[in-house]
Amino acid sequence: MFKKILIANRGEIALRVIRTCREMGIKTVAVYSTADAESLHVRFADEAVCIGPPSSSESYLKMSNIIAAAEITNADAIHPGYGFLSENAKFSRLCEEHNIKFIGATGEMIDQMGDKANAKSTMIAACVPCVPGSEGVIKDFDDCEKIAIETGYPVMLKASAGGGGKGMRAVWKPEDLKDAWDSARHESKAAFGNDDMYMEKLIEEPRHIEIQIVGDSYGKACHLSERDCSVQRRHQKLTEETPSPFMTDALRKKMGTAAVKAAEFIKYEGAGTVEFLVDKHRNFFFMEMNTRIQVEHPITEEVVNYDLIREQILVAAGVPISGKNYYPQMHSIECRINAEDPYNNFRPAPGKISTFHAPGGHGVRIDTHVYAGYMIPPNYDSMIAKLITTAQTREEAINKMKRALDEFVIEGVKTTIPFHRQLMDHPDYVAGNYTTKFMEDFEMK
Repeated sequence: MFKKILIANRGEIALRVIRTCREMGIKTVAVYSTADAESLHVRFADEAVCIGPPSSSESYLKMSNIIAAAEITNADAIHPGYGFLSENAKFSRLCEEHNIKFIGATGEMIDQMGDKANAKSTMIAACVPCVPGSEGVIKDFDDCEKIAIETGYPVMLKASAGGGGKGMRAVWKPEDLKDAWDSARHESKAAFGNDDMYMEKLIEEPRHIEIQIVGDSYGKACHLSERDCSVQRRHQKLTEETPSPFMTDALRKKMGTAAVKAAEFIKYEGAGTVEFLVDKHRNFFFMEMNTRIQVEHPITEEVVNYDLIREQILVAAGVPISGKNYYPQMHSIECRINAEDPYNNFRPAPGKISTFHAPGGHGVRIDTHVYAGYMIPPNYDSMIAKLITTAQTREEAINKMKRALDEFVIEGVKTTIPFHRQLMDHPDYVAGNYTTKFMEDFEMK
């Protein structure tokens, strides 16, 4: 087992990893930018190293600084959390070169699944259902036109190196294809340094449902059922739940089997998520694989009583998994609390928190790194907390979430708490009747 783990991340996920490491008797090293000097992950780690100024490119994305921090503190493993370098094949290989265990996928696995076009080709080979469209990167616009006709409109152009909705364009008719092609490539080049594109059939009225998997270093994988992540704004998830109100037992089994097949085909090691689009007829199609822990992992932990961070560490240390699949025994909902103004187009709202009171009680969990007096920096993602409620039924979990949101007090900055409180009363959400298009018609009151 590892003696010391460096967490190459910040905020609530860094604190989350530190907590599990402490329970396992493993020492921890926090890294931080100058903007995060007062963050709780810095306070609660056994050691802390400043790795640069506020800019991510000069701190949390600076591989040489993170490797140096691991070496001077004698850390024998690095946990990347999510975001930043968590799905960076070069960084995974760099850790290996320096005899530091990367708690996550190997560089080869990330190359296979991190690039969206490569991932689709790999999943076709694994006989996992995929959305019709291009089999790989589109060569040029002539090729793009041809594939669009073969696939049939509407189609979705996607950046091969994409994420977070960047480089994505829905195209409903041929005359709009050229503008979409040019603008998507331009956006992708600016965001990822890569303008490779691929195309898929646009699935109408889709649900975004993902399957949590864990694979060990012996080629075995298991799944921990699904999470429904369909409530999104600009392809960014706002709330998630498990089990999905759309799911049937038969569909859960089929999707779980497909996700395990995907993981075992690439001999996947670690925690990961196989993400699917599910149409209104409950046909499901592979969308992408995230080769890391997900923001929304706590709801899975709550319904199957399973510490996913602990399992990541055990797998990285060479411990085999049981191979057993897990199914939800309860219902859990997560609301992402962001420092954003929901009454002003969700504009980011960094600043100083003057008052902070977290909700509590049975079945309420909050993962956060902020507190009264904490200064939210403008340099990073605006998520400041995750509020999770768990109960025997979906109705009870929603009612518990309403109560918890009413108790949650954050003053000094705008947050998305009012949005989530209205969402919990929305008749379509309460009925479980929502798709990825839900937010297009949602209006704050």
